[in-house]
Amino acid sequence: MTVSQTPPDSAADEERKEEERPELRKEPGQTEKPETPETAETAEQPEKPLLKNLDFQALWTSEAFAALAKETAEVAYPLLILSSTGSAFYAGAVGSAQLITASLLSIPGGTLADRMDRRLLMIICNVVRVVLLGLFGVLILAGQTHPALIFTVAVGSAACLGISNPTGLAAIKQLVPPSQLTQATAQNQIRYFAATMGGPPVGGTLFGVARAFPFLSAAVGFLVSTVLLLFIRKPMKVEQLAPGEKRNTAEGFRILARQPVLRLLIVWIMGSNMAFTHSGVFLALIATAESRGASAGFTGMLLSIAGVGGLVGSLIAGPVIKRVAPAKLFLTAAWIGPVAAVLLANVSGLVPLGIIVACVFLRGPITSALFLAYLAAMVPDKAQGRVLGAVMFMSMIAAPVGVFAIGTIFDQAGPVWVFTVMAVVSGLAALPTLSPRIRNLAPPETYADTVSADTTPADKASTAKASTDKASADNEGETR
Repeated sequence: MTVSQTPPDSAADEERKEEERPELRKEPGQTEKPETPETAETAEQPEKPLLKNLDFQALWTSEAFAALAKETAEVAYPLLILSSTGSAFYAGAVGSAQLITASLLSIPGGTLADRMDRRLLMIICNVVRVVLLGLFGVLILAGQTHPALIFTVAVGSAACLGISNPTGLAAIKQLVPPSQLTQATAQNQIRYFAATMGGPPVGGTLFGVARAFPFLSAAVGFLVSTVLLLFIRKPMKVEQLAPGEKRNTAEGFRILARQPVLRLLIVWIMGSNMAFTHSGVFLALIATAESRGASAGFTGMLLSIAGVGGLVGSLIAGPVIKRVAPAKLFLTAAWIGPVAAVLLANVSGLVPLGIIVACVFLRGPITSALFLAYLAAMVPDKAQGRVLGAVMFMSMIAAPVGVFAIGTIFDQAGPVWVFTVMAVVSGLAALPTLSPRIRNLAPPETYADTVSADTTPADKASTAKASTDKASADNEGETR
């Protein structure tokens, strides 16, 4: 690294300037002049702790209410379908339609997040869900539970989710300094997994009281989320378009393809999601437990044991990321998958299966937070939404494939082959983490804005490669 040095005659120059300009000369005991407003504005301000960043905490709390509301309604859709039609197939079809809709809408959602005020976009999505779920609850109270109505509401809510998810994540970079991005994304994981654990019991309990209550309470939750967004004081508008600049949707995929670190990690994430998506793993556990004669109550306990892993992972994500090098985290997390799948194929008891799956789910919040921190650091703010939309689409679209494959293989060959295929898929997906770029990863803030959305494709590719190579070289130098 080049360090600038003072020229030999700089001291003489300063003395000559003081003689020529007496106002620059300080008498003994003379104090410094008070700062002018201009110098005060340019003085570096100390960073506030993340907990005292009221704008980010307002966003986080708002999204927490939205996540809890979403999970409360999600568990009520199949319960309503089963109680009104008795069709498990239709309940599964609605669930698949929701997942596909959310994944597809995340692409235009990311584009919108880069074109308009992000707070306004999240408020619009929340208000649509308030109206949609509120009216749906009223119709249920009136006895209107037609399957087409349930499908419309469920898919409409999923569309709002697909648009708001990349927007909420893209907003983090606007509210948090670069040095706190990792901590902020780790805190986000707590919100997600807490809602995943708390929403279903709340929704099931409210459904037992009255079928409309889960949807009405979800509408209230989205309303509270909307109000909390109004407490964000910092502007959340994106940069204006430069002359001749076009923010097209495909740019998010192109940035992912050209940025080596993000490209390698998203390949692993897609393969890991295909092998260990929550729905697929839970399906495998349920089918395995039933084939071994377990009761419904015992199967529920088994799923609870597995699910606790994600919540614990979200709670320890921040401290673990602070203390363990990123390369070690990604490598360990990637190869836990195939090892766990081999163990699942060879363990005979049911409780050990839940414990092994809990260990797999434990890694999810940690690696998600770290990956999102790298994405936030590497991608400029005006391209955050499109890249996040591309990431969400690619990670979510792999899940239905995994669920379908697990169900098909289990029917044809049984649990041993299901877990064996999981081991093969997750092992192949983990291979990109052996790349030197991943093994020599520097902290996320080292890669700040290494991809520009303004330059030409060739320029951006060379810039990204040069910046990442420099960070990798610096990291290698530190470890020698």
